Amino acid sequence: MNKKILDEAVQQFIDANLNADLNRIVLAKTPFDGISSAELADQIIAKKKAFKKLPTWFNTPYVYYPVPLSIEQTSSEVTAEYKAKLAAGNSLIDITGGFGVDVYYFAKKISQVTHCEYNSDLSIIAAYNADIFDIKNIKFYAGDGLAFLKSTSENFGTIYLDPARRANSGKVFMLKDCSPDVTSNLDMLLSRSEKIIIKTAPLLDITAGLSELRNVSEIHIVSVKNECKELLWVIRKGFTGKIRIQATTLNDTEKSFSFFQSELNGTVMFSTHITTDQYLYEPDAALLKSGAFNLIGERFELQKLHPQSQLYTSNRINNQFPGRIFKIHDILSSKDLKRGNDLSGNVIVRNYPSKAEDLIKKYKIKPANDQFLIFTKDIAGNNIVIRSTILQYY
Repeated sequence: MNKKILDEAVQQFIDANLNADLNRIVLAKTPFDGISSAELADQIIAKKKAFKKLPTWFNTPYVYYPVPLSIEQTSSEVTAEYKAKLAAGNSLIDITGGFGVDVYYFAKKISQVTHCEYNSDLSIIAAYNADIFDIKNIKFYAGDGLAFLKSTSENFGTIYLDPARRANSGKVFMLKDCSPDVTSNLDMLLSRSEKIIIKTAPLLDITAGLSELRNVSEIHIVSVKNECKELLWVIRKGFTGKIRIQATTLNDTEKSFSFFQSELNGTVMFSTHITTDQYLYEPDAALLKSGAFNLIGERFELQKLHPQSQLYTSNRINNQFPGRIFKIHDILSSKDLKRGNDLSGNVIVRNYPSKAEDLIKKYKIKPANDQFLIFTKDIAGNNIVIRSTILQYY
């Protein structure tokens, strides 16, 4: 951490150049003694990345930023705030603390928080920023979080960790391929806390994760603006009951779809006739990741278009639905497309034998703001195109 970056003139330079040509800054001679042009560029890039992801950091003067990659890898504020709701007890240890966004929100709920970070420079930065935010209930340890946990006699109400996938782990994403390895250290973790929260990337298959873990009580699938951001695995010591899965969308309004794993094999009605007085429902990415394809239709009283499409119809609008809702205007067949219809709209492809970019080129589809062309199949397996207007994005 280069403290010279915190000088007022340097901070003013960073703010004044947030939209500047970074190549020019990197290649130019640095205007400040003891600070390289690369360091200035890194601060500018990292702060720009924080604009939407970390607005509290962005809008707070004299925050020090790590290398841009650390900002890319950190939780967003909205997901960190959600995770804090899952924490329990009077103390929490984050053994993969990173930039410190998660512990910032954990510290708002938990009396005493410990931040462990192997990268000593990142640990120093996180501690400095905690002082900027006037947070007094976080202890910072620069070193291996697992080693710290093994060496201390302290027990914690919650243990939180965000294992990183090893670069040479191959194509299949398994927890055993991450660092720290939760699977081989689970007994030790459970001996130090009643509750463990593990954050993983959405790429991890839920069934595969359950095969590697035990005592999982809850799985939270979190998305923002229809992009699945993270899986949160809640482990409770001695738990052997039903596993609850919750798909949560964090947008202007938070919406959740919760069910027990045993409910996955629900029943759903299929739409045998699509009409222009109906609405089309497309589940959010978090719901799709949950695998509750039939249960979605059952809970919201929707009819499914096709077993493989994960699209649904209804005669009414339910704004509590986590996902997009469209008003159906027309249903076109493959023959209609060949007649040279003037097509415009955003293209969505679901269970259709062509890619969106190929369809746009083939049928010369023009862009349109709220108009959508949904290429899919009906229950009979026919290729159809649903012309629609979007009414709800999230």
